Amino acid sequence: MAVPQNGVLALGTSSHAYLEFDRRPGIDAAALVHALADLAVSVRTTGAVSLVVGTRPELWAEVAPDDAPRDVHGFDEPVTGPDGFTMPATQHDAVIWVSGGSRSVVFDGSTTAVAALHGVADLADETDAWSHHHDRDLTGFEDGTENPPAAEAPGVVLVPDGEPGAGSSVLLLQKWRHDAQRWYALDRRTQEDVIGRTKPDSVELAPKPADAHAARTDQDTYGHIFRRNSAYGDTSDHGTMFVGFCASQRPLAVMLAAMAGQDGPRDALTRYTTALTGAYYVIPAADSLVRLAPAPAG
Repeated sequence: MAVPQNGVLALGTSSHAYLEFDRRPGIDAAALVHALADLAVSVRTTGAVSLVVGTRPELWAEVAPDDAPRDVHGFDEPVTGPDGFTMPATQHDAVIWVSGGSRSVVFDGSTTAVAALHGVADLADETDAWSHHHDRDLTGFEDGTENPPAAEAPGVVLVPDGEPGAGSSVLLLQKWRHDAQRWYALDRRTQEDVIGRTKPDSVELAPKPADAHAARTDQDTYGHIFRRNSAYGDTSDHGTMFVGFCASQRPLAVMLAAMAGQDGPRDALTRYTTALTGAYYVIPAADSLVRLAPAPAG
């Protein structure tokens, strides 16, 4: 049975950092993958941080074709709706998600990660984030209401045994900036119509508006995913890091298309948030990383 990276399903961490990297000129794909694998297998179970590593899908397929999930590609083109609304493509070569119980340990883990890739990759984007009131995003609504129970999450997140890339997962990572001034100018009922759920207790509206966020991302319609979102920023510039895992890319991709309005009304929430980044990564199984990590010296 394939073994996933522990951090994908490690719940309860309150501080996060998302580090995205680009290969340095002249560095081949294998060198970057080996450095990531070496970093991943060096994390101790007695340590204070969780660390998840991933690569651009095409890069992973080049280095480890037998361990690559089917039909996964990078976020190479923007997602655009019929009214011109666009989610940008900002694909990088590698991602490291560091999480833990405090900003201090996450900072230390992030510093270690950047140093481990020195010489093979440059840090292209870094975002520090936190779990806001455990399960709320900065709109004030509960985030991840449709997530599966913990016992069922592996079946949603991980490529099944017997399939190419077993134990791996597909990650969609996006940074969404909130237009806080416009959002908080809305009364609660209007906010609830935008989200499609009640604000205090996250009960789905019946009926909910056709353009509500809950309607345009309905997992019974578009497929089930596991969200590990977090809040980022400060009082003047903040928003949501969308961190979505799935066993295949399709539910993630069709959800974005629906939000942009490609199959119906555009998601009302996108009128109060702006997508700044967008990338897909393969999160390899832990045993794949163990096989690719350089052998210890001596």
